[in-house]
Amino acid sequence: MPNIKSAIKRVKTNDDRRAQNATVKSSMRTAIRKVESLVVNNDADNAKAALLDATKKIDKAAQSGIIHKNTASRYKSRLTKQVNGLSA
Repeated sequence: MPNIKSAIKRVKTNDDRRAQNATVKSSMRTAIRKVESLVVNNDADNAKAALLDATKKIDKAAQSGIIHKNTASRYKSRLTKQVNGLSA
């Protein structure tokens, strides 16, 4: 444990930010899994709606630096390709 006041504050701040980042990342992953499960069940209408929610959460995570912007693009691309494959 640090002894310097600024280092103590830094540890606390880092813990708070890590917890917040974990929450955002977890909700993003849940949204992605929801889209993938709807694709497996061939539920095109609900999959499209869930895709919008997942895209929003992915963009938020990339915007705040939780995931890299190219990773966000890759996630969105793969999900969109799966959902578009249902209607084809």
